[in-house]
Amino acid sequence: MKNINNHIIPRIGLGTYNMNSNEAEEMSYAALEYGYRHIDTAAVYRNEDGVGRALKRIFDDTDLVRKDITITTKLWPGGLVKVDRIKNREGTIKSLDKSLRNLDLDYVDLYLIHSPHGKSKRLDQWETLLSQQEQGKVKNIGVSNWDINHIEELNDNGYPLPSANQIELHPWSQKPKLVSYLEEKGIDIIAYSSLVPLSTWRHKDGENSLKTDEMYRDSEDAESPFKKLALQYSVSEAQILLKWALQLGYAILPKSIKMNRMKNNFDLNFTISEEDMALIQQLDRGGSVTWEYGDPLAIQ
Repeated sequence: MKNINNHIIPRIGLGTYNMNSNEAEEMSYAALEYGYRHIDTAAVYRNEDGVGRALKRIFDDTDLVRKDITITTKLWPGGLVKVDRIKNREGTIKSLDKSLRNLDLDYVDLYLIHSPHGKSKRLDQWETLLSQQEQGKVKNIGVSNWDINHIEELNDNGYPLPSANQIELHPWSQKPKLVSYLEEKGIDIIAYSSLVPLSTWRHKDGENSLKTDEMYRDSEDAESPFKKLALQYSVSEAQILLKWALQLGYAILPKSIKMNRMKNNFDLNFTISEEDMALIQQLDRGGSVTWEYGDPLAIQ
């Protein structure tokens, strides 16, 4: 378990990116029933209402209560493209309130600024999140896709640092400098897109990313190190990638709309040896591939 401001954040959460509302409802319910205690969503995913319906059902059908479950959602800051209006204080509050209505909750456990876009209002958005935390609408506040310079901007202006930073992390994108900084500052690291090295990661039409043809070929290579490790440990490639992150102390957010994979992503009761962890460490390629518009860490 990871501890954010004395609030327990389960190390394995269900990611819901690219799920529609009905998929988010069914997978969130099934995941909570199976043992997951953390669901991650975002305003821009447009499926918060599905997560909310799943929560209502799970509370009605089981002994689980609100405090048993961690819910993360995110503020879309605006500013990705010219027509994407950057949110001011009022827009930030409206976005949070809408998320709470969609989720049918009085508060969320972790509220993140989704990216560092919208430079002109970043400090205003952070100050607004602090005020909403004081009002009890959010238990913890953090960021996503922020690099060191973005976080230092908060520090330089006298603001409390984020509780967490949710970033793309996997063996091909290990971000050692940023990870070291976050660990030094006591900012919890939440890894998303842990499964980028898989051949099945965003391989369908319309699932855009910056993953190159070379990366896809390497993903499909029968002699890839992840396939070899999966055979060695009698687990799946996905389980190797997820366990690697857990052993480094990161929380993870595997996403699947297939029940068997959702369960396998949770069942990680094995240990990768120090020797094999060192082998995986050598596979870093740098950079990020998740955002088709470019690496958000590079935003000024």
